[in-house]
Amino acid sequence: MKKIIFICMIATMFFACKSASSTTASTEATTLSTKLDRPSQVALKGNWVLTNVSYPGSEYIKVNSFDLADSKCFIGSTWNFISNNNKGSMALTAPSCTAFNSPIVWSINNQGMFVLKILDAGIKAKKVRDGYLLKVAGLTDNSFQLIDNINVGGQVKDVTYQFQRAN
Repeated sequence: MKKIIFICMIATMFFACKSASSTTASTEATTLSTKLDRPSQVALKGNWVLTNVSYPGSEYIKVNSFDLADSKCFIGSTWNFISNNNKGSMALTAPSCTAFNSPIVWSINNQGMFVLKILDAGIKAKKVRDGYLLKVAGLTDNSFQLIDNINVGGQVKDVTYQFQRAN
């Protein structure tokens, strides 16, 4: 009986001594990543055209962007960003590619990361578990870039999507 009580006390002490730093760090990371960069989001409000996709080795390597199509199919695509509810849409219209149109949910967090979910018709954003995290760069009134990272032969390369404001 004494052994059982002793083992229970040791087990209680063992589980009670969980590292506080890992719990605090993950809580802080979660808190930081959910805070939004409202001024950047408002700057993106409106209609945009993706004018160029560039990455090292683009003449040799094909990139399947957003698990939808070849990255070159995104050139000329139209995007609409609504900043007050973080919704919008995207449409691929390149002549030699399959047409695609979808609602999206997006945001920009305080670390300058663009969070994107591409939705299927009739599916709510909270039901979609997969999304994309891209870096926002060069944001002006009329242009900005989204930068994605891909792995090519064990090396990380940047894919840059250049956007221009639509007229």
